[in-house]
Amino acid sequence: MNTPLNPTLRICVLVPVATSQYNERILKAVAPVVPPDVHVEIRNITQGHPDIENRTNWLQNGMPVVELAQAIANDGFDGIWLTDFDMCGVEAAREVIDIPIIGGFPATAFTALALSQRFSIVTILQSTLAMQRGHPQTYGIQDSFASIRAINCPVAQLDDVDVVVIRTFEAALKAINEDGAQSILLGCTGFVDVASRVSQLLTKELGAYVPVIDPNQAGFSFLVSLVRMQVRPSRLTYSKVSLQS
Repeated sequence: MNTPLNPTLRICVLVPVATSQYNERILKAVAPVVPPDVHVEIRNITQGHPDIENRTNWLQNGMPVVELAQAIANDGFDGIWLTDFDMCGVEAAREVIDIPIIGGFPATAFTALALSQRFSIVTILQSTLAMQRGHPQTYGIQDSFASIRAINCPVAQLDDVDVVVIRTFEAALKAINEDGAQSILLGCTGFVDVASRVSQLLTKELGAYVPVIDPNQAGFSFLVSLVRMQVRPSRLTYSKVSLQS
């Protein structure tokens, strides 16, 4: 007996920067993993920095993310994909809303660990290295973390895909040969149309397949799974907080 698809799920892509210039590329990134019964909308914060490239940007944009997440939940969405590898505002938003909200690192890392034993992160700038080194420790997977390397490319220049692919390939190859990585995480949701191309280059160079994980696709897919399972963040972890109007 065929089971019909559930009623349409509404997922909001929350872009935690005060600009819409990346929206089209982000929607393009998630498009291959959007199921036919999922309706997607995208929203941006209206206050804060136009990029997240350091802890200061991350902190500055965090509260606008929480406020927008509450508005999205109030509008009846089933879940939120927060397009930031470093999960800007995600932890705080979980104290406010009663729908799942997912950021980039954990979904990307645990996808890699479903396919390998050691991963490296390829990120954008030196300013993000120390911030992202802390993520594996936070999630208790530091023994599986091989290294992190930066390609020295700001977010605004990630649309130069050919250059980004070459730099990412070079950094990933060093992470594999010098650090013992077996899979690669792209440490910014601005890496669009990069993962499969880098994986192909690595496979050709090494003669063996190496997974390169796109955080947009890993995060969005994981969020949809949580929504379908009808689960959300534990109130034993995230005590409920009401925002002051």
